[in-house]
Order: sequence, then structure tokens, then C-alpha cells
Amino acid sequence: MRIEDRDVGRVSAAIYGGLSALGVGAFFLATLLTGDYSWVSRIGGSIWIFLLAMIILMPTVTPLVRSRVRG
Repeated sequence: MRIEDRDVGRVSAAIYGGLSALGVGAFFLATLLTGDYSWVSRIGGSIWIFLLAMIILMPTVTPLVRSRVRG
């Protein structure tokens, strides 16, 4: 399956959104396993991790996908 130039944004969003969700899952699991955090801390930290991961990954993933599509 070939990705066209117009699909780069959607593919990039799926990649960095998925990676951000994976990071949230790891954070949430770590806080559950230690048991030292309240639910408010877990949820607030998960939201914070998701937003920061999106901010960091967005400008990194999109050019990589675009360069792979153009060859």
C-alpha cells in the first residue's frame, strides 16, 4: 500500500497519537504497580504525559513520514 502526500498528516497523527497513548499506558501502569499515588495524580499525570508526548513527537514524526513518502 502506497501512502500519498495528502495522507501524510493522517498517518503521522496515527503514529504520534499511538506512541503518546503507549507512553500514557506505561506511566499509568507504573503508578498502579507502585500504589503510592492517588487516582487524581494518576489521571492528571496521564493527561500531562499525553500532551507533552504529543508536543514532542508531532514535529519529529511528521517530517520523517513525509521524507519516507517522497523517497
